[in-house]
Amino acid sequence: MARNSLTAPGRRLVLAGISTIGVTFGFARYGYGLFLPELRGEFGLSVSLIGLIGSATYAGYLAALLMAGALVARFGPRPLVLAGGLSAAVGMGLVALARGPAPLITGLILAGTSAGWAWAPYSDAVDRMVPAGRREHVLGTVASGTAFAVVVAGPLALLTHGRGWRYAWLAFALAALASTAYNAFVLPQGPGWRIRSGGRPVYRRGALPLLLTAVVYGLVGAVYWSFAVETITDAAGTGSATAPLFWSLMGAAGTAGALTGHAVARYGLRRVHTGLFSGIAAAVALLGVAPGSLPAVALSALLYGPCFMAGSGILAVWSYRVFPERPSAGFSVTVFFLGLGAIAGPALLGTYAELHGLRAAFLLTAGAAALALLCAPGAADADTRAASRPPKRRTYSNR
Repeated sequence: MARNSLTAPGRRLVLAGISTIGVTFGFARYGYGLFLPELRGEFGLSVSLIGLIGSATYAGYLAALLMAGALVARFGPRPLVLAGGLSAAVGMGLVALARGPAPLITGLILAGTSAGWAWAPYSDAVDRMVPAGRREHVLGTVASGTAFAVVVAGPLALLTHGRGWRYAWLAFALAALASTAYNAFVLPQGPGWRIRSGGRPVYRRGALPLLLTAVVYGLVGAVYWSFAVETITDAAGTGSATAPLFWSLMGAAGTAGALTGHAVARYGLRRVHTGLFSGIAAAVALLGVAPGSLPAVALSALLYGPCFMAGSGILAVWSYRVFPERPSAGFSVTVFFLGLGAIAGPALLGTYAELHGLRAAFLLTAGAAALALLCAPGAADADTRAASRPPKRRTYSNR
């Protein structure tokens, strides 16, 4: 077998990872923004409260992320990924059954923790189950699971428009249970291997632009996912199908994020980074300038979908290069900084939007996205030939 080819366990890992990232991010994390008009109408939520709820869900995500980073070396990725899947299923089930703001918020926060449990441990799972030459491609592909889930969520929102939104969240919860069961079958048991660094990622100078990029990426993404549908709905009218169609178009375009690893290998991390954050800034600005224009909304979706989905992929690849000694712990640090930006974004921009309107808030967010262009990868990490050499391959049991 060729050294860089995927084994059957590796292919199963890719499918399991796509499904996990899809349900924890595409449904549990970002479903809140898609169904925001329905939630506002049923529970009477103000724009500032919406922002606070969005920040609270990211705070839960960050807390889970910190615990996952501390526990993965001891227990391995499997129990943490399963905890994420169960958190998504139970949290989304609570949202579907909520009859008041308290159970709604509880369910949203619990569902929000799921991504924190599940995402970073996949760096260790990939390191254990995928040949060295294929790991960056697999990390980029797994990160695109969000896009595939968003593609499904948009039409489902259209079918369950109005008071039928609860059925969509029940479907999300069932999908999370199915994904969890599949991951229980695929992921290897046990911690696998221990390293000499004692569980701490070794700091490198290249970490600073990575972490600053993660903060901006988290802030901009949290604002866009939380308020894009609300902005479009306000401009187009509550009875319009524009918002669900926008969501589906964004997800469909975002499936191109599965090619992140190939793009990095061909063009280098620096060029891909510049292209992605230029696209994200433009997409956010379009909703600030013309949220009621169908061409502008469509172009925003077409830009944001692939750029944002690929953004999570380049963070995974970039982190793997900066922290080769401890991929999961290093990625936990990266996603921790992403979480800091994500917590700040909805609360700050929600308050700003209460005073100046959502369109002004989106223009300000576009400016923040442009700041990431100043945080390009350093030469050593941008060069595909400088990707860190992995440790010697270990043997393990897939079960």
